[in-house]
Amino acid sequence: MRRLWLIFAQSTTIALAVLFVVSTLRPDLLGDGARRGVDVVTTREAAPPAANQRMLSFSDAVRKATPAVVNIYTSKETKVPRHPFMDDPVFRYFFGNQFDAQTRRSSSLGSGVIVSDKGYVLTNHHVIEAADEIEVALADTRRTKARVVGTDPETDLAVLKIEVKNLPAITFASSEQARVGDVVLAIGNPFGVGQTVTHGIISALGRHLGISTFENSIQTDAAINPGNSGGALVDASGNLLGINSAIYSRSGGSQGIGFAIPSSLAKQVMEQIIEHGVVTRGWVGVGVQDITPELAESLKLAKTTGALITEVVPGGPADKAGVKPGDVLLSVGDKPVKDYPTTLEAIAALKPDTTAVLKVQRESRELNLPVNVGLRPKPRRDEQQ
Repeated sequence: MRRLWLIFAQSTTIALAVLFVVSTLRPDLLGDGARRGVDVVTTREAAPPAANQRMLSFSDAVRKATPAVVNIYTSKETKVPRHPFMDDPVFRYFFGNQFDAQTRRSSSLGSGVIVSDKGYVLTNHHVIEAADEIEVALADTRRTKARVVGTDPETDLAVLKIEVKNLPAITFASSEQARVGDVVLAIGNPFGVGQTVTHGIISALGRHLGISTFENSIQTDAAINPGNSGGALVDASGNLLGINSAIYSRSGGSQGIGFAIPSSLAKQVMEQIIEHGVVTRGWVGVGVQDITPELAESLKLAKTTGALITEVVPGGPADKAGVKPGDVLLSVGDKPVKDYPTTLEAIAALKPDTTAVLKVQRESRELNLPVNVGLRPKPRRDEQQ
C-alpha cells in the first residue's frame, strides 16, 4: 500500500510540475475553460497568401476571359412525316389525326466567344448548323438574337453577329507558341448548367482526328462536356488559345480527352468570314498520301517526310506546271510539308490567282515547279488538293 501511494505521489508531483511549466511558458493554453476542467477548441487563422502562393490561382485569368464567353441557344423546326396508316379509314376512325404530318421544334445549346466589340461571336459550325433561331446569352445575363455571318464546315467554325453595345472581346494568344504541358482553362456551358471553368494542361498538339477537313487540334485534359462546344480554351493569362470543339468519350461526358481548334487557324477563318462571308482556299489539282516506311524503301527515299503525289488532275494547275504522279512533294511555297495534313493545310493557305512554287523530288532530282493557284472547289475531304 505504501508503494502504491509513493507512485501516486510521484505522479501527482510530475503532473503539477508540467502544469506549472506550461502555465509559465504558454499561459494562452490555459483559459477559463481549462481552469474549470472544460474542453477548449482552438482554431488557427491562415495568414494572407504570399506573392508566390497567389501565382497558383487562375482567378485573374478567369476574370479576364469569362465576360467574353457566351451561351448559345439554337432551335429549329422539323417536320414529322404523315404516318402511312393514315390512309386507312379504320385507323383514322380510332386514332383521329394525331399521326398526320406535324411540325416540331427542337433545341440545343453550345458556347461561343466574343472576338470583337462590334458584336462578332466565334463558335463551332456544328453548334448552329441548320438552326433557324439563334439566341446568345452574355455573361452579364443580357440575351439577344444572333444572325449567322458565315460558316466553314471544313474547320467546323462559324461567325455570328449580335447587335449589343459595350461588349468585352477576348484577347487572342498565339497557338503556334503553345507547348505540351502548358496550363489551360476551358470555359463554356456544359450540359446547360451555366458558365463553368475547368482546368488542365495541353496534352498534345497537332492532332488529326478526321472530324473535319482541316485539323491541327490542341488536345487537353481540361474537362470538356456537351455544351462546351464553341467555348474558349484559354492560357494561364486568360488569352484565347483555341475553340473547344470535340471530346473523345465512351459515356458522352468528359474522360480527359478533349480537342480545340487552334486560335491561329480560327483567326484566319474568322477574318475571311467577316470580310467576305466565305472562306476561300487554294487548289492545285493533286492527290497525295503519306509516305510510309515501306513506300520510302520502294522509292529509295532516305526519309518518310513529304507527301507522295498519287494523282494529277488533267489540265489542272499542277498538270500545267509539269507535276507528275510519283513525285514526292517536299514544300509548298516557303512551307515544308511532312505528311498529308500539312500538305492539305499548305495548299489551302495559298491565295487563288497567285503563283506558288512546288518543290518536288523526282527520282534523285529536286525540281522547283511554279504553279498558278486555283480556287478550291468543294468542301470534301477526298477532293484533290
